[in-house]
Amino acid sequence: MRRPIPLFALAALASVVASLCIGAFPVGFGQILSAIGLSSTPLDDTTAAVLYAIRAPRVFAAFAVGAALAAGGAAMQSLFRNPLADPGLLGVSSGAALAAVSTIVLGEKVMHVVPPDLRPWCLPIAAFLGGLAATVVVYRIAAREGVTLVGTLLLAGIAINALTSAGIGMLVFVADDQQLRTLIFWTMGGFGSVTWVAIAPALLILLISVPTLLPTAHLLDALALGEREAGHVGVDVERLKKRLVAQVALAVGAGVAISGIVGFVGLIAPHIVRLLLGPSHRTLLPAAALFGGAFLVLADALARTMVSPAELPIGVLTALVGGPFFLWLLASRAARGGL
Repeated sequence: MRRPIPLFALAALASVVASLCIGAFPVGFGQILSAIGLSSTPLDDTTAAVLYAIRAPRVFAAFAVGAALAAGGAAMQSLFRNPLADPGLLGVSSGAALAAVSTIVLGEKVMHVVPPDLRPWCLPIAAFLGGLAATVVVYRIAAREGVTLVGTLLLAGIAINALTSAGIGMLVFVADDQQLRTLIFWTMGGFGSVTWVAIAPALLILLISVPTLLPTAHLLDALALGEREAGHVGVDVERLKKRLVAQVALAVGAGVAISGIVGFVGLIAPHIVRLLLGPSHRTLLPAAALFGGAFLVLADALARTMVSPAELPIGVLTALVGGPFFLWLLASRAARGGL
């Protein structure tokens, strides 16, 4: 495919515009042009409120989270040299979930001491810090004498995921009905409660952490040959591992802080892009980010329109797509002789 990145960018832009138009309150393409200053036709107050205060923050949040999960998934698949890997293997998603559920269930006891202006940020900040804490634990377990053991990193991530799941189960057991409703929707993912104020800190982290993955493309291409071979061509493999773990933890932690748990995007997007464009990370990383962003934007549009006026958790839709895709991927790799 010639000039793939502009084509992916155009498709991503189309998905954003379509999602801004779709909803219980229809918005025309001409009104979108007016909103961004490309048309002299004035917007009425209701349309402006829907676009600026409701639809725009959730669409841009969905794109940013999808891009973070997809780019992080591509990096993790390169680090583990396995297309079945995804960012959740670092424990960042489960750590964020445990911190968020703890805040939902136990936070009311301390929320009264938090200034009212800061309360909308408590849940995303807790989720972000929980994800980072879990990643630090996983990394410290896997690091021995300056060497990061990738196999141990994987097993430590699985163990942390199990422990955090147990903690979440205990908190679910003691939660009341209102808390259960909140935490169930959070753990299944969604953008229904997104506002510019609530997502601003996490969105800023995403805008910094995701683009900084792109300059690692040539290093990841070398790492795909193997750690020893990458070292022979001048790659500081241990430094690269630390950098990847830190960047993916920041990006995915910030994404989970905005949306809750959204599965399979980090698995699906990089693999589909790799099938279309090949394994070179110079095109894989940016194209996967664009594809993941567009995919989650369209999934969010479906989530808020399929059962309107109710809203499906977005994790349900990504699982409906990702589950069969994962089974197909397992079957195809098994047919070639292994996982």
